Amino acid sequence: MPHPAAAVTVAPLEIVHATQVREIHQAGIDEGHATFETTAPAWDVFDAAKLPAHRFAALDEEGRLLGWAAVSRVSERGAYAGVVEHSVYVHPEARGRGVAAVLLGTLIDSTEAGGIWTLQAGVFPENAASLAVHRRAGFRVIGTRERIGRHHGIWRDVVLLERRSAAVM
Repeated sequence: MPHPAAAVTVAPLEIVHATQVREIHQAGIDEGHATFETTAPAWDVFDAAKLPAHRFAALDEEGRLLGWAAVSRVSERGAYAGVVEHSVYVHPEARGRGVAAVLLGTLIDSTEAGGIWTLQAGVFPENAASLAVHRRAGFRVIGTRERIGRHHGIWRDVVLLERRSAAVM
């Protein structure tokens, strides 16, 4: 991985990033505090679940993927057309460099430009770094969904975060 001071460029997330997306996703899964999932999905499954207009790659100066962000619909119902759930994943060696904040800022700008009024995230309470970056980006804690699911045989809580757009009403 590059030096921590290396520049970060944000670009659309595309199929050319598929292998690196899956590797970064799996690294987050393996650490145990990112998601209930146990295996990163294949690109076709990922691609079908994420809205194409709101997928971003953070790249280093040599084009290596440092992290990615994407959104999914929370519902197919028309009333929820402006509400999405997002994911942000950063390569373990690129953490602490502001990559997540850059991706989240880009995602906020993109979704607001696209008429989306609410971004949601579910974060394990143990994931202090994710909670902190979300708070700095204007997310608020809606509540804790206690014992919402089992993860490796253990009941886990999830903190529900939300950011409402002031620009999209």
